[in-house]
Amino acid sequence: MNKEISAVEASKLKESSPDVTLLDVREDAELEICNIQGAIHIPMGQIPGQLDALPKEGKLIVFCHHGMRSLNVVQYLEAQGFRNAVNMAGGINAWAIEVDASVGRY
Repeated sequence: MNKEISAVEASKLKESSPDVTLLDVREDAELEICNIQGAIHIPMGQIPGQLDALPKEGKLIVFCHHGMRSLNVVQYLEAQGFRNAVNMAGGINAWAIEVDASVGRY
């Protein structure tokens, strides 16, 4: 199963399905710069203590700034039994370029 999807694919899934969760694993300071409406925010370092806050059903799309931290989070979540987690390639930067130009870039 492919563990990475594009920002465009993530946007389409989010719009078409109520059981899609976007998970922003960036730091608080990054969230202040820009965010994706409706995403839940749990910084990468807090994920191990917040597993109960994450859905195990439906699609869990994880993103960060460019996609590297979120890929690590997806691998961690998979090891914890989350088979529904996928990485959004290119992160919020790709979202700003390919999906919603109103989302700030940094």
